Amino acid sequence: MNSVLVNAVLSSSPDFHLLFESLTWPSDSWPGTERVEALTAFIEGLGPILAESDTTRCSAAKRRSIIAQVDSVVWTRCLPLLSKISAEAGEGTRCRESTAAACRLLGVCVPLCDRAAPGRVALSVLPSLQQAEEEEEGVPGPGRLSAEVASEAMAALVPSLAADEQLTLITLSSALSCIKTLPDAMVSKIIVRLLLTVLDCCGGAILTRVLKLVLGDMCSWHRADRTHVVAERTLLCLTALSEHLLKPHSLPSSSSSPRREVDPRLSVQFWRMVQDGLTHRDSVSRKRALYLLKMCVALSEEEGLDCPLSPSEEAADDILFKWDPSRSKLLREFWEDYALVMETLEENQIHVVRPVLNRIDTLIQTTVNEGQAVGQVFFHPSWLLCVYQRMFHSENKSLMREGVCHLLELQVLRQPAFALAFSQFIAGPFMDVLSETSLFHKSVGQSVGDCPELGAKLQVFMITFFTSLPSAHRGRMLLQMIRQLCSKHWCAAPLLFLSQALSKLPPGPLLGIEGLAALREVLCCTVITHQVLLRGATQCFLLNSALCLIDVSAVTLDDVFSFLVHFRADESLSRGTQIWNQLCSWLLDNEGSFKPRITDGDSTGAAPQKETVRGYVQSEMHSYLRVPASAGHTERVPDSREADKLTRAMLLCVDMERNQAGDKIGTTLEALLSPLLDTLSRVGTNIYLPLRKSDKSLQLLLRLFQLGGAPSCERVGEERVDDVMVAMERLIYKLADPIHEFILRRLLGEMQGPFDVERAELYLCVLRQMVVLYKSTPQHHSKFQQTYFPKLIKCSLKVLQEPNQQIPSVANQVARAVAMASLATVCGLVEQEVIGMQSETLSSFKSLNDYFYTLVSSSCQSLGNLNKRLQKPKIDDLRDAGVQGGLLQDWGRVAANFLRDQWICLSFLIKAFGVPESVEISNHWATLKAAVSCGVEALALLPSGLVLPVLTFMEIVLPQLLLHEEALCVEAVTLTWELVQGLSTNALDFWPALKGFVSMAFHRKLLQLTDTSAPTLLAALKQIATELMELSQSKSGVLGVLLQHCCQTWLPTDGGSDAAVFSTVFSHINILTEACVFGPVFRRDQRLIQDVQTYVERLGEECAANVAVTSDNRDDQLPRTCVLAFLSRLDSSDLQHERLMEELLMDLLKKDNNISKSKVRYYSNSLQHRVKNRVWQSLLLLLPKLREEFVATVLNCVFEAAFCSNHASVKYLIEWMMILILVRYPHHIDSFWACFTRDHDKTKTSICTFLSVLVHFNVIIPNLKDKAVHLRKALDIILQWCFNHNFSVRLYALLALKRVWSLAGSQAEEGADGLRGMSTVIKACLNQAEAMQSTGNANKNWTRIQDHFFFGAFDPISDYSVETIFYTFPSLSEMADDEWIPPWKFEKLLCFSESASFPLRNPAPDLSRLQPGDWIQQDKGEQNKEERWAEVQKKITPWRLGIQEQEPELQLVPQQRAARLGKLHGALLVVASLIDKPTNLGGLCRTCEIFGASTLVLDSLRHVSDKHFQSLSVSSELWLPLLEVKPMELTDFLQVKKSEGYCIVGVEQTANSQSLQDYRFPEKTLLLLGNEREGIPANLLQMFDVCVEIPQQGVTRSLNVHVSAALLIWEYTRQHLTSASDEVDSNPEN
Repeated sequence: MNSVLVNAVLSSSPDFHLLFESLTWPSDSWPGTERVEALTAFIEGLGPILAESDTTRCSAAKRRSIIAQVDSVVWTRCLPLLSKISAEAGEGTRCRESTAAACRLLGVCVPLCDRAAPGRVALSVLPSLQQAEEEEEGVPGPGRLSAEVASEAMAALVPSLAADEQLTLITLSSALSCIKTLPDAMVSKIIVRLLLTVLDCCGGAILTRVLKLVLGDMCSWHRADRTHVVAERTLLCLTALSEHLLKPHSLPSSSSSPRREVDPRLSVQFWRMVQDGLTHRDSVSRKRALYLLKMCVALSEEEGLDCPLSPSEEAADDILFKWDPSRSKLLREFWEDYALVMETLEENQIHVVRPVLNRIDTLIQTTVNEGQAVGQVFFHPSWLLCVYQRMFHSENKSLMREGVCHLLELQVLRQPAFALAFSQFIAGPFMDVLSETSLFHKSVGQSVGDCPELGAKLQVFMITFFTSLPSAHRGRMLLQMIRQLCSKHWCAAPLLFLSQALSKLPPGPLLGIEGLAALREVLCCTVITHQVLLRGATQCFLLNSALCLIDVSAVTLDDVFSFLVHFRADESLSRGTQIWNQLCSWLLDNEGSFKPRITDGDSTGAAPQKETVRGYVQSEMHSYLRVPASAGHTERVPDSREADKLTRAMLLCVDMERNQAGDKIGTTLEALLSPLLDTLSRVGTNIYLPLRKSDKSLQLLLRLFQLGGAPSCERVGEERVDDVMVAMERLIYKLADPIHEFILRRLLGEMQGPFDVERAELYLCVLRQMVVLYKSTPQHHSKFQQTYFPKLIKCSLKVLQEPNQQIPSVANQVARAVAMASLATVCGLVEQEVIGMQSETLSSFKSLNDYFYTLVSSSCQSLGNLNKRLQKPKIDDLRDAGVQGGLLQDWGRVAANFLRDQWICLSFLIKAFGVPESVEISNHWATLKAAVSCGVEALALLPSGLVLPVLTFMEIVLPQLLLHEEALCVEAVTLTWELVQGLSTNALDFWPALKGFVSMAFHRKLLQLTDTSAPTLLAALKQIATELMELSQSKSGVLGVLLQHCCQTWLPTDGGSDAAVFSTVFSHINILTEACVFGPVFRRDQRLIQDVQTYVERLGEECAANVAVTSDNRDDQLPRTCVLAFLSRLDSSDLQHERLMEELLMDLLKKDNNISKSKVRYYSNSLQHRVKNRVWQSLLLLLPKLREEFVATVLNCVFEAAFCSNHASVKYLIEWMMILILVRYPHHIDSFWACFTRDHDKTKTSICTFLSVLVHFNVIIPNLKDKAVHLRKALDIILQWCFNHNFSVRLYALLALKRVWSLAGSQAEEGADGLRGMSTVIKACLNQAEAMQSTGNANKNWTRIQDHFFFGAFDPISDYSVETIFYTFPSLSEMADDEWIPPWKFEKLLCFSESASFPLRNPAPDLSRLQPGDWIQQDKGEQNKEERWAEVQKKITPWRLGIQEQEPELQLVPQQRAARLGKLHGALLVVASLIDKPTNLGGLCRTCEIFGASTLVLDSLRHVSDKHFQSLSVSSELWLPLLEVKPMELTDFLQVKKSEGYCIVGVEQTANSQSLQDYRFPEKTLLLLGNEREGIPANLLQMFDVCVEIPQQGVTRSLNVHVSAALLIWEYTRQHLTSASDEVDSNPEN
């Protein structure tokens, strides 16, 4: 229509100049879009006139004038307008429409100008494009165009530049530069508007050259910078060019074919880009890569040519894609399945992915077999790695785990070629994913303590992989894997199982000195933060790996022993363990095979001699004790690691040679220790012996005794005579006196140097070790008692009593620190009863006690020598600053140890002597108050790890102050608890502090407090107990510490029970109640760590960590086992015990009732379910000890609990409880019968619980009187329920009828009154009822319920035991396995009391052999009847005017019909050409019509006649314009719409996508919808101006395409058609 109007105007108005003037605008203004489009139409109409050869209509001069005016429009109107638009730097509708109009005008004007005009205009625009990346924040410089506007302008100019190859290539180069530098939002616009336009306008040789340039540039860029961003942009570019690069040739292929000149399939870098895309983090990039792969496969199959065509310059291993026409079907099927796998992985749902994984195994094997048959492999292993890497990066942990397990079981890795191809992937991405802790959860069906499925598979995989790997590559591969362990943080579980897998590798020389260094790095850095037991186990596995895989010829013995230093004796490498013995055997087997050491004295020409372990030890011993002469100043204490290395080497050497025939341990030891013994013999007499040598000899001696002893956690009763240590003790015994005299001489006044504090710690450790070692030797024992210790105490006390110097010196303060440390050591030894107290020692201790309780002054009633602090010394001589600087930096630790040592002495003295009688404070209580005040002050002063002596002191003193100083006691307890809470993240200090605090705060005398005696302190203790229980929910073992202490206090295991102490339990009964139901539901990560620890513990002595590590029992089941053991020891004949059981039972019933009455719905194995289960387990345990009268009072509570909705495990326990009550107290049977008369609406299916009791009526009836009466009663009741409408009730009633009638039948035959007449009726009823269960599911359920353990093998009387209640029942009723308490946990507790009436284990094993049955009782009430709808659907007429008669309207086009009805149309254009399901199209048509879309675009208008389309469209197609655009025409259609100013919007999740709730739709919006299964093709994605994503909350990845479209169409409508003003915004003309 526009062309007709323009032609009419031009025909009627020959004055073109006047038209120019009327249509143009001032150069400095921004015209409306309509004016620009009118000028465009006018100039376009001039084209045919100017092209006419006839000059009658338009003379030559007039033509020149018109061309000049057109040229003027370009330079004075188009380009200035484009600059003005660029200056706005906006994305609004006005800018977009104005840009499109101006560029259309430019594209119309330039061809009408002279031939040079396109080049001039292009050269004026190109600088803006070339320098766009240099502009900040997208704002162009003065006179320049923005990148977006410049690209649109160049796109309009390119058709006119096609003949100018140079300008075309310059434009192309600028476009490629923009792709690399511009922001992401601009890249796709550059590609679509500029790059594609250049390609569309080129042909022949120029097109070939352009394609080569683009492909080469992208490959080079990716090769130089292989990052995610580069991969994303190169894939975007190549996908956009795919129709040019991968277009099949229409003619038979020939060597001159242009396709052969530009074929990306022949480029290795192209395939690397595709592979990077397949594993890209961005889903759109993955889609583009898969699209390119599919196109290449389709092209290869269509052409039917070999690929590569000829031998490549690349190595054969680097050819990533091959095609053989003779195997076309096989390869096509493989690539189709490969694409299917990659597409399926986008779903992130394991049940969708798992079925396709098995198929790829078969295809890989088939491809490998085919390749072997013809001598080449068509499928490069790197493609398979893309699948696994995609799974490893999945957000779904289950899918990640599935990928790891699938790789571990990959059979193709048994082939060396594949194993080698996978090696770098295994050392890189696979190791990365193995660091994910969640992979190592136990699988379904595994029990607690089993090796996780993935851990077991990992062991097999490592063996298979390294066995298949070519031997030349194994060592390097292993080294890479170990180094990977150091490159990032590894959690405990993954590292442990990977280390275990490495330890299972076949022995072989794979690791040299670099491997040892890598393992040492793992030990020093990666393992250091893990839990102690898991850390020790990991060390054991790593050491095992080293022993199997070290190449002994590449490492020296010194390398080995330096490596062994990093294995801690208290965690793994402890003497006497299995790993220690393996190490000895390994050293013996490789004796003489190690790499010889080259020492400084060796001549370079002579071949080094082989070194033995003994030779190494002897050499190291001489080197160790070879020290330079003293320099005359105080020296630092030698580093103890050197002594550790030599000690371990010596002990290994001795143990290694001990098993050799003929060797005597004493002789071997004496030979090895002779240099040490010689030095020690002279330490006390040779005044010229260097101090450093003495220190080193004592260090070595100390480490020999510490490392040589048995592990501290070795079980009691397994004491073995260690001939090595016996021989060593004999050798050292001869030197005990010189050593003691040397140490005492040094301690008695010689220790005053800056490093003597640390040196004194060494001497005191040696002294303590020697005293303990020779405590049974009378000679040495008496010397310590009578001489050494009294002298040491007196001298130390004298140093402490010296007045403080005004300016403290180093010597004075060091002497005080050494003196206090010496006193603390002596007090500790006496307290441990290592030595006794003779009169001399006793007198010295009394003097020390008097010292601590000395008053500051007579006027100040405080203890001046408690909490006495060291003063930081002042350095006067600058020459000493360097030496003493280290001491001053560490002075805080020295001062803290000084304060701690005071409280070690005080805690011993208060136990041994109490408060001295000579104290001048007015009374005893005031003294204790002052001491406790000092203790409170010490708690604030001391580091948290050093407060244990203060807690020990307060444990003794606080009970004596309760009635006199309650406020002070409250302060002490509260402050201590706050301190302990602050240590909860520090495992090393927390547990000792917690035990000390519990012993202090819950002392037996503090437990005896009442509300009248000390109400404030009692309230504080109860609050602390509550907080302790809360802390135990997140930290296993806390409640166990409190409970073990309290139970032992209330009811000691030695039998010395005190009634007064036991009575305190009633004030703290909540502790027992909580313990009965304790057992938090841990997070999966916490449960994983506990499961792994259990697994390690079950390895036993096979893992040396179980022997070396001293660990407390922090099992989360300990509180329950402890309290149950406590309850088992209660005596029902004791009135206090009886009261406790009854109060506890009522508390437990209350807990159960609170859960039942709460409206919170709980699920199987939830915390609420577990608590209810634990309640009834505890009640069953207590039942035999309860009084009959009390049982009568709680019986109704039991019945009420049975009527509640309970899970199967709880129901079994309640039913068992009722059975036992009726067996023990049969006179309650009438109360039981009354339960069946309850309101049926209340009972619902809960009546099954009571029917289950009747199934076991055979154990109840022997104790009943009038058996026939009760049998008749039972039958009457059961028959009422046999034909209930509920299937479960009928099933239970039928089973009860069958069992009860089996008891009543014999009596009926004997003529029992009331039963004979029922015989025929019940038999007929029973037969008929059983016949009804004979088919289908009813028969299956009937069989299952009869075979169920509770109604079959279970006997309520004979099976009553701890094992049944706490282990068998939970396992058979499908409780989680962490709820099963095995009997051995009770056996470990010495305090558990077993009796004939309450056995620990079941006498018969029948029940424990059963497996959980399929039939699980369901106690779910019928669902509430569906309520009447509160709201009903309301049909409305969508438009303002009613439709009376539609037939006349159908003759109009859709727009006219809608206009007649007053319907409003928006500018939204919905393109559905990619959708092929008629149902989706019909629904979409209806949605578009309802919300006023302007047009719906379909791939074919034939869909409209489809019945499925019409069933959903409901005639909406009559009111909506429909347009047909084929999928192959979409690219051109979108280009046209983009040039018309439409904003192309797609629904896709990309890195730059915008949320639907935040995006503002332009008025001219084109919504492109994707295919139902494949979505939007990758070659169309770059056409988008914006991608919009719909916010999701669920697991399912995507919505139906019609639903997605409806959401976007409604949001567009809401923004534009339902706003306050429905007018379309218009731009005013200037």
